[in-house]
Amino acid sequence: MTTDNGSINRREAVKRVTAFLGGIAFVGGPRLLYASEGDAFARAALLEETGQGVGAFTAADMAFLNEVAETIIPATSTPGAKAAKVGPFMALMVTDTYDDRDQQIFRAGMKTIDEESQKANHVGFMKATPRQRLALLERLDREQKAHMDAREVAQKAREKDPSKKTAALRPNQPTEIAPAPDANAAAAITADSPTHFFRMMKELTLLGYFTSEIGCTQAQRYVESPGRFEPCIPYKRGEKSWAPHA
Repeated sequence: MTTDNGSINRREAVKRVTAFLGGIAFVGGPRLLYASEGDAFARAALLEETGQGVGAFTAADMAFLNEVAETIIPATSTPGAKAAKVGPFMALMVTDTYDDRDQQIFRAGMKTIDEESQKANHVGFMKATPRQRLALLERLDREQKAHMDAREVAQKAREKDPSKKTAALRPNQPTEIAPAPDANAAAAITADSPTHFFRMMKELTLLGYFTSEIGCTQAQRYVESPGRFEPCIPYKRGEKSWAPHA
C-alpha cells in the first residue's frame, strides 16, 4: 500500500471509511479526499511539534480535537487517534477543504462540546474524565444520527416532489407523517439543513485514523504491496481486518 516514493496511498482506506459511515459523501467532498492523500500527516506532525496554529485553529484547539478523536478511537492494544495526530489532521482538513459555513459549524460544535461538558460534569471537556467524555460524545453521536436520518428523509421527499422545498422533519419523526403545524421551526430539519457538527468530527476522526500510518499498519494487518494474491483467506472472529492495498 505504498507508492514508489514511499508515501501511503490512501484511496482504498478512504473507501472503507466511507462504508463505515453508511456511504454518505464526506463534508468537503473531493477536496477533502484529495487533501487527505497529500502531505497532511507530515503537516499535522509539524504543527504538533512546533505548536503552530492553522487557519482559525490554535494549538489549544488542536489539542482539544485530539482528545475528542481519542475518545472516539481510544488507545487499546494499538495506539489511538491522538498518537496518529488526528487532531491536527482535523484542523488542517477543515481549514483546507470546508466552506465558510461548514467551518463555522465545526468550530461552533467545539464550543458546544465544552459547554455541554460544563452542564453535565461541571468541568470543561479537557478536564472531564474519560468516562464523562465518552458519555457526552455518545449522546452527541445519537443526536447527529437522528439529525442526519431526518435530513435524508427530507431530501428523499423533495426528490419525489420538488415542490416540497420547505418540507421539514424532526429527528425520529415517522416519515409518512408531515410535521405538526405548531412544530418548532428551529428544531425542524429540512433537506437543506447543514451536516451536524459531530458527524463532521466523526468523519474526520475515522478518515484521519484509518488513513494514517498507525491506522494502516497497526490497527489493521498490513503487508506492503506488491505481494502474492490471496483470493480467500481464513478469518477468525475478532481478528484485525487487513489494510487495503493500492
